[in-house]
Amino acid sequence: MAKVTLFFAVLLIALGMTGYLGTGSAHPTALIPAWIGLALGFGGLLAISPNEGRRKLFMHINVTIGLLGFLGTAVEIARSFIATASPDPVALTAKIALALLLLVYVILCVRSFIAARRSGKV
Repeated sequence: MAKVTLFFAVLLIALGMTGYLGTGSAHPTALIPAWIGLALGFGGLLAISPNEGRRKLFMHINVTIGLLGFLGTAVEIARSFIATASPDPVALTAKIALALLLLVYVILCVRSFIAARRSGKV
């Protein structure tokens, strides 16, 4: 699962950079996905370990980051629609992409945790 985390980290960094450069480098908040990606990437690198306890710890930290990122992004998407009748399409697209990536990541992590529990590797 650590390699999957690194894959999603790269996707999130690319999303952040695309959003930032797509806005003409005018909105530094477009880099939020990149910061989340860096956090996941760092945690993913730390989770590549032969020590099972260390791997579990960092994967649980990573899925917590992913879940909090998803929940925060979902709230921001809802606020975008409540605050304005027509939200900025570039920002809204980036937020939706971030939410979807994090949701898929969290679901994959939870499925992996359940499979590990059932197989008795815990």
